[in-house]
Amino acid sequence: MEAAPAVTLFSDREIQKLRASMLTWYREVRRDLPWRRTNDPYAIWISEVMLQQTRVETVRGYYERFLGRFPTVEALAAAPIDEVLSQWSGLGYYARARSLHRAAAMIVEEHGGALPADPKALAALPGFGPYTVAAVGSIAFGLDLPAVDGNVARVFTRWTCREGDPRDAKALAHFRRLGQTLLPSGDAADWNQALMELGASLCSPGNPACLGCPAAFACRAHLAGRERELPPRRKAKERPILHLAAALIRRGDEILLARRPDSGLFASLWELPAVELAGDASPREQLARWLARASDAAIVAENPASEVVQTLTHRELALTVYDVELRRDAALRIAEPYVDARFVDPEGPLPGGLSSVTRKALSGSLR
Repeated sequence: MEAAPAVTLFSDREIQKLRASMLTWYREVRRDLPWRRTNDPYAIWISEVMLQQTRVETVRGYYERFLGRFPTVEALAAAPIDEVLSQWSGLGYYARARSLHRAAAMIVEEHGGALPADPKALAALPGFGPYTVAAVGSIAFGLDLPAVDGNVARVFTRWTCREGDPRDAKALAHFRRLGQTLLPSGDAADWNQALMELGASLCSPGNPACLGCPAAFACRAHLAGRERELPPRRKAKERPILHLAAALIRRGDEILLARRPDSGLFASLWELPAVELAGDASPREQLARWLARASDAAIVAENPASEVVQTLTHRELALTVYDVELRRDAALRIAEPYVDARFVDPEGPLPGGLSSVTRKALSGSLR
């Protein structure tokens, strides 16, 4: 049985005051964001998916470009996945884009092109976890659902002076129950966004600005002088390192890109063809052996053109890029793990999404 937190409930008077104070504050200070100017459930859904683990300022441009290319669910569902990933390229966490594409197809096929206003139907769509269901359901359809993301979990941790990691499964379940208790019926959209705004601005991780906080009067951590202690900092986990060697193969002004399969590392994305390193042979030697499966006339440069390090969700990636000369009349075969390859102009339209590490590699190598 889960141990009870230090504070489980606010008084009815506190709840009423919290609701009034938070909603008044939000309506006075909320940022003018493009997804807050629309009632279109599709556009709201796109914004919520883009905003997951991504800064608001980064999302602004992507949101408008994405909707410019895919203005409706039908347009998104009909587009090839490579085009969707290309529009998403640079936002990272590409599984979000693939889930969007699959969900759009289901919405067209099963719901006539309209997002369902039913929480169970939303939850059946790819990419719709508890937070996305609640955020889209409350903001797009006015459903009384508490949306608890990382920012809101931090706010609730301080409000209730709860110990432990606010992002573990038990804590999130507890905060969703608390959120339902605090939720003002009929005002779920503004209430949820007020909590998110508070967590993104005043109730920051390291240095909360309690002086201007509309909830300071009820925040148990603030009243106990523990707002900077809670939630506790997570200990950084040691990340395994994945080492790759990549080939920068040129043909005139074009470079060779290869497409990953639809599952696994960098699924469906295009990149410089690369081999995962293992054993004692040098990166150059391992790349040369792997390239021999793709061409009978590939010459790898002695020294790297660039080296790139990228932090992924659960590991670090170290990529060493080598210039590779390919004889003009040499045959070129697609080697595993790739399913397609083509020469493209790096300054022109790309065939699909590029991972951040590929963007860095091209930036450092094409000089």
